[in-house]
Amino acid sequence: MKKIEKQKKISISKYLKEYKTPIFFYILISIIACCCTVFLTILSAQAIEEITLSFYHEAIKFLLVSIAIFVLRRLCWFSLEFLYRKYSTQIMAKLSLDLANQAFKLNSKTYSDHDTGTFVQRIVGDPERVVSGLTYIVDILFQILYSVVIVIYISCLNLYVGIAIIFTTVVSVLIEIKRTKIRRVNQKKVRESYDKINSLTTEIVRSEKDIKSLGLEKALNETSKQNYDNYKNIYYKTEIINVSLSSVRNFITEILGIAVLILGVYLIDLGTITLATFMIIYSNRGDVSYFPRAFGELLNQFTNIKVSTERMFSLFDNNEFICERFGNKSLQNVLGKIEFKNVSYTFHEYEYKRDYKNRKKSFEKILVSSNKIFENLSFKIEPNTTVAFVGKSGSGKSTILNLMSKMYEVDSGQVLIDNININDFDKPSLRNTISLVNQFPYIFDMTIKENLLLAKKEATDEEILNALEKSSLKEFVDTLPKGIDTKVGESGIKLSGGQKQRLAIARALLRNSPIIIFDESTSSLDNFAQEEVKKSIDSLKGKSTIVIVAHRLSTIKNVDKIFFLEDGKIEDIGTFEELFKRNEKFKALFLVENI
Repeated sequence: MKKIEKQKKISISKYLKEYKTPIFFYILISIIACCCTVFLTILSAQAIEEITLSFYHEAIKFLLVSIAIFVLRRLCWFSLEFLYRKYSTQIMAKLSLDLANQAFKLNSKTYSDHDTGTFVQRIVGDPERVVSGLTYIVDILFQILYSVVIVIYISCLNLYVGIAIIFTTVVSVLIEIKRTKIRRVNQKKVRESYDKINSLTTEIVRSEKDIKSLGLEKALNETSKQNYDNYKNIYYKTEIINVSLSSVRNFITEILGIAVLILGVYLIDLGTITLATFMIIYSNRGDVSYFPRAFGELLNQFTNIKVSTERMFSLFDNNEFICERFGNKSLQNVLGKIEFKNVSYTFHEYEYKRDYKNRKKSFEKILVSSNKIFENLSFKIEPNTTVAFVGKSGSGKSTILNLMSKMYEVDSGQVLIDNININDFDKPSLRNTISLVNQFPYIFDMTIKENLLLAKKEATDEEILNALEKSSLKEFVDTLPKGIDTKVGESGIKLSGGQKQRLAIARALLRNSPIIIFDESTSSLDNFAQEEVKKSIDSLKGKSTIVIVAHRLSTIKNVDKIFFLEDGKIEDIGTFEELFKRNEKFKALFLVENI
């Protein structure tokens, strides 16, 4: 299988450059804080030395200077906290916004190939990990620098103790390097397994009514258990290795403390060092032993940032996360003529298997299955006509709408609007030309009015109420205490299925696009509401090109033309009466529906 490499290189430095001044001051203040800590350690050591020699006045001088430096260090820490709080959120917000904007550019097929959690964690979770990790790295680097200075200082006090400390530190650092190499590979697997948990949890929360009504609790509990077990096993394996090597490192560090104590007593007995010098060395052994842990934590943060940046910026990889492609033609004075010319389309399902050990960060795009939907499909829809596509499930009705609205891209052939290939149009022109009402529309956690204003920002209350009237939703809205200012909850949870569809229809009607597509948009409506919406659609006849995918054939009796599909082919074309008279399959579909 062919490996695909990233084409577009994007780094976190792009987002840090804009804030280089506060970052510079953060590093400068960190240096000052580190120097303060070093001076405090040395001054305290000098004070101890003076006290053992009974030079109390000199000791007090050192301690007074220490107090001033202590105050300065506290001010530095406050400034660092202020800078972090102010600018880290700005960087995270800008990074998340760019990732969200990039996600908007991905085509619909890309979303169907990946879990929801894949996008949520990359857009929200990973930017926070990167920014907080970078800040933590700066802090750790100066802590390591402080430890190095203390090692040098102790070595100056006594070379033998210094050599013992350096030797054990080097061994501990080598263990840390080994630990983080293993952790880097496993951490990517942990993140991906967590994405699956996040994705399934989101779906469960959004579909709790369906779960309860269909008795799916047990089945979803089992699926959740499998996801959590997978996450638990990967996480357990990662942490066992992590804890085991960390324990070895800590054991060496503790042995170092005992060795320094024994060596110090031995050197005091020989008269090589004074008791005061030994006290200084022993009191600072914790700062020295912190070096391997700090170095290990530094490697951990680099690993976390590396994993997060790879995951975030993979959204810009047009091989794994395929973007929509548009031209540069602006569509003006749209007539609404639609034509499919020799269109072929095959639905491919892929799995993406990442090579965790490959430093080039490559992945394998594995073809799981293929399903040919159309081959050389051709038809025309005249401007300002109302047409419908009907047929059994799987005949290709919804795929036609996805290709027509450029949610999917054809394998070969052309989809034309006003005799121009839709691939040649720029994005604003195409999106403003077509309004699509899906079978299961998404309603945002906003008020009814705000949901409608998304479609037309400058719409007046009169236009909004008119759209609600045409979609048979106004009567319901009038019963609400806050009317159009009523919040509908996440995914429109406070609305019934039919009310969601009618609100989505109102949203499309408000846009008043030259082409309006209805994908099974009356499937969740009761008979009364269905009849009202049908009247609304009929009222648009002659004003826009209306394309309908219908499950209920009774809703399309008044359309100008019906395309009858079977197995990805147009078997027949005509009015409702014509098809009912001459096409037995079409007639059978209608009779089954009305029995």
